[in-house]
Amino acid sequence: MSNSKTRCFNAFLVSGISLPLEADEAEAYRIAGFEMKRAGINPARLRFHIYRKSIDARKKTQIRLVYSVAARADSPISVDADRLSARKIVPLASDKIEVELGSEPQSYPPLVVGMGPAGLFCALMLAENGYAPVIIDRGDSVSDRVAATERFIKNGSLDVESNVQFGAGGAGTFSDGKLLTRVNDARISYVLKRFCDFGAPEEIMTDAKPHIGTDRLRGVVDNMLCRIEELGGRVIYRCKLEDVTETADRALVARTTKGDIPCSSLVLATGHSARDVYGMLMNKGYAIAPKAFSVGVRVEHRREDIDRALYGDFAGHEKLGAAEYHLSDTKGERGVYTFCMCPGGEVVAGASEEGGVVVNGMSNYSRNGENSNSAVLVSVFGDDYGDTPTGAIEFQRALERRAFALGGADYSAPVSTLGDFLNGKSGSEPSRIMPTYREGRVKVARVDTLFPEYITNTLKRGFLAFDKKLSGFAVSDAVISAVETRTSAPVRILRNDEMTAIGHSLVYPCGEGAGYAGGITSAALDGIKVSLAIMKRFAPIR
Repeated sequence: MSNSKTRCFNAFLVSGISLPLEADEAEAYRIAGFEMKRAGINPARLRFHIYRKSIDARKKTQIRLVYSVAARADSPISVDADRLSARKIVPLASDKIEVELGSEPQSYPPLVVGMGPAGLFCALMLAENGYAPVIIDRGDSVSDRVAATERFIKNGSLDVESNVQFGAGGAGTFSDGKLLTRVNDARISYVLKRFCDFGAPEEIMTDAKPHIGTDRLRGVVDNMLCRIEELGGRVIYRCKLEDVTETADRALVARTTKGDIPCSSLVLATGHSARDVYGMLMNKGYAIAPKAFSVGVRVEHRREDIDRALYGDFAGHEKLGAAEYHLSDTKGERGVYTFCMCPGGEVVAGASEEGGVVVNGMSNYSRNGENSNSAVLVSVFGDDYGDTPTGAIEFQRALERRAFALGGADYSAPVSTLGDFLNGKSGSEPSRIMPTYREGRVKVARVDTLFPEYITNTLKRGFLAFDKKLSGFAVSDAVISAVETRTSAPVRILRNDEMTAIGHSLVYPCGEGAGYAGGITSAALDGIKVSLAIMKRFAPIR
């Protein structure tokens, strides 16, 4: 007797189709159709498209592209689930978002604080469904923010309200626009589609490691904010949240640098660097807990060296682009790993507080710069800082201030050749590989003295371990710069199942700054989730 189970599906995913670089995508469609036929489904009933494409470079002499192909039908198809499983075909979940509108009246529109991906997607969803949100940010519009950042690069004039961390688009605007996430949610495809709607390149829908590029992401952010305004929302720049209080009529008043803003709900999407907001919330008794985070350095190699180390003789192939890596080592007491790898990119000045130096990485869409860089990070444990939210924040801040002093107290970054760092010395000037931070405004220093010994030793272990996995990673003339501290929020603003802050039913912590995301895509997804919670509760304002 058969154990087969019949099910009905509209879409299927055929994965693991490995082809040589010279093969055409049509071959992937042909193989997918053949597999669907073997599973008992007539391929003539289906429409095929590339769902995901990745690079298999495990054998440098035989680099291949690996495709996942989506097969969609206009109406549900009855299939034998066992036959699907035998062909390693899985049903493809819908990325459609169902919006449920509530009935609780709103005296004022929702207020979204922060224009990073969480705030943008939250405000966009609210605007598209008739909620006319107000969205504010302490920083500038994209163009004014770029100008402020360029002034800082040129002359060290730091604007603490508008910089790499604060302003339209959030910290991701000065990154690589990397959209890779480990979150397993069908709505990720929706997020990617919306980015494309506002000007992102179409290939982000299929690349296994999608990126928009810093230069293109800025236009996407502008377009999203314009759309929010077109739909009745308000966009206010240079508007910093200073306090929030509940009124007698079950509403909120947000005190800002541009006056009081009443709202029926408030979304806290302030990003991972709004330390003053954390302080304000802790003073008001909000439930905030420390969370895992990491600190470390940026390392720069020549892009052509990384390309050749990963792709061998195929380096430079038009179907491969600039090479990417992700490396980790967990053999010691602390994990060490690479993060936010920027092929053909540069190291950016990420300071947002006076007297601190912060490094980060970014790439433009073309990824054709001379250097490739990534963060090399070490896990920080609660015992390292007293296991308190304040201790976590101060741990980061103390490293940034030490880096500022080590760099000469003028926002130059302390740098070292990797050889000097590993050998505990200083004095070797960068030569073949030149630092890109602030167009070379750096100071050669003993970067190994910046950290507690347990972090320095773990970083050294990591570089040597990574060199065994990626030849040349620990080359002596690689350049490291410090300090990388803003990889994620060091705290979490606790919320309940309704997405509201514990004990504050009108406040919605959201995104990476609240401790619920770890990158552009997951932050955008969290913004969508918060918007759905608000809409399920409140009636629209039309």
